[in-house]
Amino acid sequence: MAERQRPTSLRDRARYLFDRTLARSTGALLGWLAVGCLAIVVPVSALLVWTDPDAPRSMSGRLTAVWRTSAETLRLGGVTGAPLRMLLSVLLGLITLLCVSTLVGVITTGLGDRLTELRRGRSTVLERDHAVVLGWSDQVFTVVGELIAARADRGRGVVAVLADRDTAEMEASLTAGPGAVGVRLVCRTGSLTDPEALGLVTPDAAASVLVLPAEGADADLEVVRILLALRALLGVRTGPPVVAAVRDERYLSAARLAAGPRGTVLETDLTTARLLVQSARRPGLSAALRDLLDFAGAEFRVVDAPDSLVGLPFAEVASCFEVSCVVGFLTADGRPLIAPAPGTVLGPGDRLVVVARDDSAVPPVDCRAYVDRTAVAPPGRRPEEPSRVLLLGWNRRAPLVVDILRRTARPGSRLDVVTGPDAGPPQSVTPPDESGRLDVVHHPGDPIRPETLRALDLFGYDSVVVSAGDVGAGPERPDDRTLLTLLMLRSLEEEAGRALPVVAELCDHRSRALAPLGPASDTVVRGELTALLMAQISQSPELAVVFEEVFAARGGALALRPAGHYVLPGREASFATVVAAALERGECAIGYRAHGPRTARRDDGVRLCPHKAERRVWGTGDEVLVVWAGPGDGGGTDGAGDRVPRMRRSHEGGDSPAGVPLG
Repeated sequence: MAERQRPTSLRDRARYLFDRTLARSTGALLGWLAVGCLAIVVPVSALLVWTDPDAPRSMSGRLTAVWRTSAETLRLGGVTGAPLRMLLSVLLGLITLLCVSTLVGVITTGLGDRLTELRRGRSTVLERDHAVVLGWSDQVFTVVGELIAARADRGRGVVAVLADRDTAEMEASLTAGPGAVGVRLVCRTGSLTDPEALGLVTPDAAASVLVLPAEGADADLEVVRILLALRALLGVRTGPPVVAAVRDERYLSAARLAAGPRGTVLETDLTTARLLVQSARRPGLSAALRDLLDFAGAEFRVVDAPDSLVGLPFAEVASCFEVSCVVGFLTADGRPLIAPAPGTVLGPGDRLVVVARDDSAVPPVDCRAYVDRTAVAPPGRRPEEPSRVLLLGWNRRAPLVVDILRRTARPGSRLDVVTGPDAGPPQSVTPPDESGRLDVVHHPGDPIRPETLRALDLFGYDSVVVSAGDVGAGPERPDDRTLLTLLMLRSLEEEAGRALPVVAELCDHRSRALAPLGPASDTVVRGELTALLMAQISQSPELAVVFEEVFAARGGALALRPAGHYVLPGREASFATVVAAALERGECAIGYRAHGPRTARRDDGVRLCPHKAERRVWGTGDEVLVVWAGPGDGGGTDGAGDRVPRMRRSHEGGDSPAGVPLG
């Protein structure tokens, strides 16, 4: 039997009637407001009159006093006498109240609109030598954070951000992290392709301008439009250095042309793919690159060479600094020489390319006395064997990863690709490889399902790469599936009691703290390396040619190598010994990563630019971070084809991109 309906209380009925009356019209709202005012003012006025010892004795006199008090409270005049006179007084009071209320409303609305306009950020930024960031993407947090850190060393500075977003929202997002004393963040809103809107951040007076690629199908075209708007505002050859980034290599040439001779253009997706492959081959490299390219510690710098070093070969110059590492020369004509031959002579006007904690002048000191020749490992050929790689997930960067692996893999290598039901089989990357280097096999399945992972020989792979989803590809956030996949892999690791070499791609840097990583796992945040490079070049434009050489096939490369390649395992030796051994192999050692009982993860223990006299016992698991001379543009299977596009327009003919070998 159905339950009897609970009786409706008088309070609920009155509340429903009140709500229904208010919903009818503005007049009903005003009527209830008048009733509410009278219900409070009249009784209180009567109480005041009846408690006043000087009040009239007669009832009519007291009622008149109540009327006068109520009317004065409600600003209705309080005129007494004939009823018509009192009615006209009330009417005049209401008209006066309406006029004053309208005037107050107009003033309030105008002030509110003006404050809203100011909060939208439509005023011109009147600053000089400030940093300008144009656009909004996941990279903006890294870029702005690095610019603030760089300017904090100077004691003051301004970073101006212009994007087509709400100013309050931008300020709230960017100021959520730790700030820097003396550095102000200014946000403005406007169309990035409108030269008039660009003028709000005064780019002509800025020290540097950075253009970020947004999300969306036409993000790279938007970058080109922004560069053209800057060109229209500043001219072709005037204005501050401009650093931009695009996602797709197809738009690099157009972006370089739009940026002009003072522009530097980087590419995001291909750089992320390179870093994924590098981290898969040598876990921990992405953390070393973050330490090397941020402004928190040691970084690449170009410094003047002391006169006493002019005429000395590179091997001797590299041994003359105790707390910095020389990795090359910047010649007088602007040519970078990264990891040159030991006999390359430092000429007049040449500058030093170093990795150091600051650019202060340090007198040279001969560090060759710290070298222990008995601890140097004998040179030997490094064994190279076929590899097995597992790729979980699919996105727009996955074909680039497959292409890099296919061109740089050792003969007999294998790549297994597992894609979800919505991704579709990557037929474009699974045809047989005629060179026999890499066999690509596709396995349909959902990487977040335990049965899919259990069906694979996970611990038989040399590395596992987890791809992040593309923004807007599904209802969930891009990193959600990546975090779920990492959770499944971590569970299998704990179940087997074995470490699994995993490198995961993330879209949001904030997801790194949430990622359930094992001791052999690493993460690569999409676009983070590009953002760090952009921040470095914006502060030191001369580093553009240095990074172009470091990340170009014809020049140098960064690599993590076992310490046993340079010093005998188990022997105590100074870092100067490692530097000397690396120089004999055509490499420049700039730091090391210790793997000991206290090192819980691969990204722990990174140490850049240690003192040359620092001594330690080098273990078999220790690694040395080196800059080495790439194999050039020739053939070979050791990474010559694995390239990152050049950052600038080619001055050697054409706009075709060069690249970077992976160590």
